[in-house]
Amino acid sequence: MKELIRTTDPTLVAYAKALLQGEHIDCFEMDVHMSVLEGSIGILPRRIMVRDEDLFIARAVLKDNDIPLEG
Repeated sequence: MKELIRTTDPTLVAYAKALLQGEHIDCFEMDVHMSVLEGSIGILPRRIMVRDEDLFIARAVLKDNDIPLEG
């Protein structure tokens, strides 16, 4: 699996996941339960992971919807 985005914005995570699911791209959100360790203050980023073969199209979907990609 490859990292698609990393963000501390939970609304961006939800929006990106909805876009990917709408295109039938499987994604997995990592670091969701880290808020227990950090006290729910939102300083630790969440990551959305996709399969290696879906990375190119997933990046295109996010770019087409004006979601900034790092790197």
